[in-house]
Amino acid sequence: MTGRRLVMQVVRFVLAVSSSVAALGGVVSPLAAQHLLLPMDAVQANHLKAYGVTFSALREGVRSEWLLNYRGGAFLLPDLPSLRRAALLAGVTVEAMDAAAVRALRGEMAEGNMDAVPLEKAPRIAVYTPPDAPPWDDAVTLALTYAGIPYDAIWDDAVLDTDLSTYDWIHLHHEDFTGQQHKLASVYRDAPWFVRSRERDLAMARRFGHADIPALKKAVADRLAAFVSRGGFLFAMCGSTETLELALAGRDVDIAGVAADGSPVDPGADGKMEWTRAMAFAGATLEMAPGVNAMSDIDGHQVNVPLRRQPLGTFALFGFSAKFDPVASMLVQNHRTVLRDYFGVTTSFTRNRLKPGVTILAEEAGAPWVKYVHGSFGRGSWTYLGGHDPEDPQHAVGAPPTDLALHPNSPGYRLILNNVLFPAAKQKPLKT
Repeated sequence: MTGRRLVMQVVRFVLAVSSSVAALGGVVSPLAAQHLLLPMDAVQANHLKAYGVTFSALREGVRSEWLLNYRGGAFLLPDLPSLRRAALLAGVTVEAMDAAAVRALRGEMAEGNMDAVPLEKAPRIAVYTPPDAPPWDDAVTLALTYAGIPYDAIWDDAVLDTDLSTYDWIHLHHEDFTGQQHKLASVYRDAPWFVRSRERDLAMARRFGHADIPALKKAVADRLAAFVSRGGFLFAMCGSTETLELALAGRDVDIAGVAADGSPVDPGADGKMEWTRAMAFAGATLEMAPGVNAMSDIDGHQVNVPLRRQPLGTFALFGFSAKFDPVASMLVQNHRTVLRDYFGVTTSFTRNRLKPGVTILAEEAGAPWVKYVHGSFGRGSWTYLGGHDPEDPQHAVGAPPTDLALHPNSPGYRLILNNVLFPAAKQKPLKT
């Protein structure tokens, strides 16, 4: 980039900031501003990268604030040259504010259903994801990469062999923690990617002294639950939500597995599920037939059982009190309250399979299922979001990854990034 082009971009940025400040009702020189507001309502040009700019501030050790229920969940950052530059390069809309404008903002928030939550430090992030790319993508890694938020990739050996407490937040790639590889053997048993993944998992199982893949994955599931119990934050989407719970509860159940040649293994007797070990669900019925891709009746849509497949509708985010329910409020911040639904291996969660105390964050009106749930486990918490890709409702094996440059204002991907920043918030004592 030439010096002249850079100067012109800076000039345009300054003019844009001045215009934004005037829109707030005050005329303030951007050079005299003390804060930068990142609006998250319809004004924002790039919602997803706004999370990345805020994360950058936290990595610099800069204290920031999340303004719950104010302009779509706006962020308030100190006015620093590095943050101005980051916002400019990311195409993120900012509004400069002086002390008087911030005081007015706080007065407005105090009178309504709004609150400011301090963001204190950048969470250490890990994504549980296979070392070789499968023929599908993961929405969370796409979101993190597009927003410019760094993360470590971990797999079974890291989960079993390292101290997970070095991380604050772990996301689960849509893995089958029952070890059945989503029962895909009947269709893909000879596909090169399926053979590679099966051989990789079998070698990993032997390395850690396990007889088969289901035993390996149950051990991994136990370690992940222990991470949450000790104070970690866990986020999962798609099939990993359901299968993690089945693995935790089914330690005494011989769940169907996959033989070395790729053929399905008939399950033994259905033992007793110990749902006290699970975090979110209870009383689910296993789908034991190897030829049926569904895992249990936790998924309300039963997407992989054609005769029971339910159509897609929309789901609505709950409106929580920012002052009394700050945790739930953080997780649903958005510029839209009604979102279109999207399929996944696990698309939704049957209401009557939820444990008491689980917080429903989003639901489809009148449906026997919900879309987005959150709860505590030990000293930590978990959040489950159904479906595979918010911008690809019919996503199929082998489909190309979603290009988020085409969806910078995706409300569905915002739900993912809410979870990324959630551990950065200073937790306030509940007022209820």
